[in-house]
Formats: sequence, C-alpha cells, structure tokens
Amino acid sequence: MSIKTMPVWKWVLLLLASFILALLMYAFSQLAADAVQPALLKWFVSIIVSVVMVALYAVFVPWFEKQPAKDIPLRKIPVDTGKGLAVGAVFMLAVTLVMMLFGLYRIIAVHADDPLPLVTAFFLFLYVAVGEEILFRGVLFRWIDEKWGFVAALVVSSLLFGFMHYGQPGATWWSSLAIAIEAGLLLGAAYKYSGTLWLPIGIHWAWNFVQGNIFGFEVSGGDAGKALLQATVSGPDLLTGGSFGAEASVITVVLGLALSLWYLLRKSS
Repeated sequence: MSIKTMPVWKWVLLLLASFILALLMYAFSQLAADAVQPALLKWFVSIIVSVVMVALYAVFVPWFEKQPAKDIPLRKIPVDTGKGLAVGAVFMLAVTLVMMLFGLYRIIAVHADDPLPLVTAFFLFLYVAVGEEILFRGVLFRWIDEKWGFVAALVVSSLLFGFMHYGQPGATWWSSLAIAIEAGLLLGAAYKYSGTLWLPIGIHWAWNFVQGNIFGFEVSGGDAGKALLQATVSGPDLLTGGSFGAEASVITVVLGLALSLWYLLRKSS
C-alpha cells in the first residue's frame, strides 16, 4: 500500500514512528560525534556518522515503506551536494555583505593561523545537515507531500523545523519563525526542486559553517567555535539578529524567502 492510499489513521501512526526513529538516529549520531575528544578524530568520526545515517535511511525506507529510497541517488552526490554548498555559502555571503553595506557588520581581524578548528567545524556541520535533512525533508516533508500535497508539506515541515530551534540560547518566537521562513521554506523548495536530499544537505551544511566559522555569527544562538573572521555586529536586533545570530535578521528572512521563491518558480516552470 502506498503512502497516498494509506488510511489516515495508519498514515499518522507510521509517520510518527518514522519521525521518532529518525529523531533517535540523529540523537545517537550526535552523541557519537560529540563523544570523540581529539580534534584530529572529530572530523573523521563526523564523516563516518554521516555515512551511517544515510546508509540507515537507505535500508529503513525499503524495509518500512516497501519502496526504494529514491531521494539519495549516489550518482547525484557530487553535483547536487556541490551546488548546495555553493548556494549556502553564497547566500550567507550575501547576508553579510548587506549587513556590511548598512554598517551593521565590521571585520576587525582575520585568524588564519590554525586551520584545524575550521576543518573540524566544517565536518561537524556535515552530520548536523545530514541528520536534520533526513528528519525534516526525507521523512516529514516527503510523507506529507505524498499524502496531502506539496503546499501542506512545505508549510508543516518549515514550521516544525523553525520551532525546533525554540529551545536554543537567545531564541524567541520571532527567531523560530524566521528560521521557518528563510531556511525551512528554502530547504523544502530545494528538496522538491532537485528530488534529492543532497541539494538541501549541501545548502544546510554550508549555511551553518560559513555563517558561524567564516563570518563569526552565532549559529541558531549557539557558539560555532573559532571563526576565520573576527567582527563586530551592532545595530537593531531586527537587522542583526541580536544574540541569536544572523538567522533572526529580517535581512536573512527576505533573502531566504527570495531564494525559496526562485526554486519554486524553477520547479513549476
């Protein structure tokens, strides 16, 4: 029986089961990656954890849903992930340049003496992107899309993704709504546009890393660690994002919404 023709009660129960299992997988993966202390090993473990999560998803979907996992084709890993990394990096560059234009962001120093913390952070954000995209796009978005349609999938997955960050340091209802609009919509639109998880994984990965470890913003209210650029951020919280970081900035919301609309228009054309 397909997801589309499944009785509603069964669909709800199986969706909850799938979502909980994916959430547990992500939580255990976080524990495994965080438990490793030597910095030289952290990046390696992050890659292994990411590969294991994708492998479990590839096994789980055929076993649980009786259909192949069509959204993780190996042949599209290089192209779609590469495109995603480029989009996420350029997006955060655009956000920062707009802030610089309005005098909100000022670079005061460049720290390029020790690249290891940056490399470690880059791969730590890989497993974050893989885990959250499997959870919110691979399971939640896809199940709702197949049963109730694209609009319902985009709205529900975006709101849940945004308000998942409500417990983060400095989070407010606005910061959660901002993430839902700028990132939830974008990642859902990118997933639907590409038909693979690789594009939203790439966007999510670069979004976090470039924001936190290149430009030095807080990432969803949390300290991302060492950044390439040391900068001062000052101005109204509505424009800078305040203590939560650039994701709570109306600038990020506007640019993210514009990029989401671009993907949606490309998909519909």
